[in-house]
Amino acid sequence: MPSPGSAQESVPTSRRSKITPERAQELYTAVLDLLRESGYDSLTMEGVASRTRCGKSTLYRQWGSKPELVVAALHGSRKRRFSDIDTGSLSGDLREAARVVDAASGEDTALMHALSHAALQNPDLLCALRSTLIAPAIAAFDTMVERAVRRGEIDAGNPAADYVAAQMLGIMRVRPLLEGRHPDDASFLTGFIECAVLPALGLPSSPPAPEGSGT
Repeated sequence: MPSPGSAQESVPTSRRSKITPERAQELYTAVLDLLRESGYDSLTMEGVASRTRCGKSTLYRQWGSKPELVVAALHGSRKRRFSDIDTGSLSGDLREAARVVDAASGEDTALMHALSHAALQNPDLLCALRSTLIAPAIAAFDTMVERAVRRGEIDAGNPAADYVAAQMLGIMRVRPLLEGRHPDDASFLTGFIECAVLPALGLPSSPPAPEGSGT
């Protein structure tokens, strides 16, 4: 005869099976869209339910709370973005990364801005943000640098090599604070790469011509 505790533990399991992976992905997409649009504080379970035509009680049964739902959405939306880049040179990889950011319209940057303050107050949310957005991007840029070292493009002891990921992710994070704009255009990031990142690595660059130069 099952104990009372085991009977209670079986209820959430049976209820959670009612949401299909496809439906869960729709919910995750809606959660992330709402976060980008209005921020974490304005996100509500009622808003998610309305956007997705899902019962609020279903959301609470499945995830229990807003933080749990957001963490699940972050993990469920993990994308391979920078990790797929391999052009054969570090400068080519970084320029391609700028194009990838442009194609994504700054979605990840907007999401990090929406969650960064709330994540500092919620360890689980911070962990999810780091593991789904920040850590994969850092790993991808570190891999680009490691390949460049193996190819002999840059010296293994070049101190600037340790800061490529910080430079790339930092400019994506700070531009909205400085200029009120996301760095989601390839020309801005490419200019930053050419004028700041490549010179620090000792690699040749092609700085963009000044506006109005006619070149």
